Amino acid sequence: MKKQTIHVTINGTEYTKTIEPRLLLSDFLRHELGLTGTHVGCEHGVCGACTILFDGEPVRSCLMFAVQTDGHTLQTVEGLGTPDKLHPLQEAFHEAHGLQCGFCTPGVLMTLIPFLEKNSDPTETEIREAISGNLCRCTGYQHIVDAVKIAAHKNTDTN
Repeated sequence: MKKQTIHVTINGTEYTKTIEPRLLLSDFLRHELGLTGTHVGCEHGVCGACTILFDGEPVRSCLMFAVQTDGHTLQTVEGLGTPDKLHPLQEAFHEAHGLQCGFCTPGVLMTLIPFLEKNSDPTETEIREAISGNLCRCTGYQHIVDAVKIAAHKNTDTN
């Protein structure tokens, strides 16, 4: 197969890369760019661990080819915050113990970012529905729900 050149912006950085057309986006992020925060779990789009933002909307990067990102803007968990300045949602996860092993956390965070932008005061039911496509094997989800409630209040307090 003939390689293709793509131009994509990821976490505010522009990349021009020549890649195989069949390269999965998750593999491109992890192996070509070193953005290993995007985790690969099931490789079928079921677990949600590989969720990133594609033009602001959550997508499963294991279900997309990297060539599909040409001309688009992506955000991975690495683009949320820094160790010195966490994103409010990351702070809330820390405060509420919303993670255990952390494998699902990047995908959960990337799912919740646009959810909280659209819903500043979600109910527990709405939160559980929002994360229903993200599987976590460590928690009973309650601490994740609690973290989302804290993050929603943080966003309200800063606006």
